[in-house]
Amino acid sequence: MKVDKRRKAMLNAVLGGMNDVSTLCEHFGMSEATVRRDLRALADDRRILRTYGGAAAVSAHEPEASLDERRESWREQKEAIAQAAFAHIEEGDTVFLDGGTTTAALGRLLPARNSIHVVTNNLLVVSALASSNMKLTLIGGDVRPFSMSTLGPLAQLALSRLSVDKAFLGADGVVAALGLCEASAEQAYLKECVLRQAANVFVLVTADKIGRASQQHWTPLEREWTLITDADAAEQELDAFNARGNVTVQTVTLR
Repeated sequence: MKVDKRRKAMLNAVLGGMNDVSTLCEHFGMSEATVRRDLRALADDRRILRTYGGAAAVSAHEPEASLDERRESWREQKEAIAQAAFAHIEEGDTVFLDGGTTTAALGRLLPARNSIHVVTNNLLVVSALASSNMKLTLIGGDVRPFSMSTLGPLAQLALSRLSVDKAFLGADGVVAALGLCEASAEQAYLKECVLRQAANVFVLVTADKIGRASQQHWTPLEREWTLITDADAAEQELDAFNARGNVTVQTVTLR
């Protein structure tokens, strides 16, 4: 079967709900390497979204997990990722701390740095940071209960008046060809505002979010940035980030 015809058939299969690599291999009688190559090509053309272990139709998205669920999931991995991110912060830095539970894990470590300036929209760590000696700037705006973070026009305006040395972002998913996946357009656009104001960008996500396209709003990452994740991330999924040339991938193991 010619490549174009084969990929059209695979596209139709994904759109019909056949979403995991093993099922596609069995259905088409092809090797895993060939299936993954075809899925990557379809994703690069923005005809599908790559997910962890398979693919999804562009319009597909999952219900957003509750804050309590996110707090309890992948706790050890989040702590390890936070420790790795913390090592990138130097005294005198101005850093942006995004909303989310993985970035909150990093926030709990920041009082150990005496002379940094933290800019954040993450309400989960404001109390701990405010009681330390560091300079803290809270980005105002509308409160989003699902993540306990602020966003919206006021937050965007505040960010346009600031610049930071290092931005630490979370995400519902991160796909090499598309960027950061979010549940709302406001979340995605706020991250875009941060990208414009940051000298260095770090994305902190657990392995389950690599290649995951669970939501429908996206923040493209067309600049140099660092992905910090845990060692459970599949090698083939990380290869897609390494191949882009503008991403530094850092994986961490649990202690």
